[in-house]
Amino acid sequence: MVEVVSLGDGSLVSPTHRLDVIGFFCPVPVAEAKKALSNMNAGQILEVWADDPETVHDMPLLVTRGKNIILSIEESAGELRFLIEVIE
Repeated sequence: MVEVVSLGDGSLVSPTHRLDVIGFFCPVPVAEAKKALSNMNAGQILEVWADDPETVHDMPLLVTRGKNIILSIEESAGELRFLIEVIE
């Protein structure tokens, strides 16, 4: 399980793709992340911004079903930043 840390204390890698789903609630953030990840290649990194608290549980579940890993989950003022790397 990846620990949620304060914004700025997570992974230092630079994302290659960004997805902003602030203001959207389940199932939109996970569905949009899944769609974005399916169009990415190994080694690319998706940065997802969300404010739905359920994404803390849902994004790790999405990652376990695919060929991806969560590099970090950061939080600030209710906004979450996920960095997800495509590994295959």
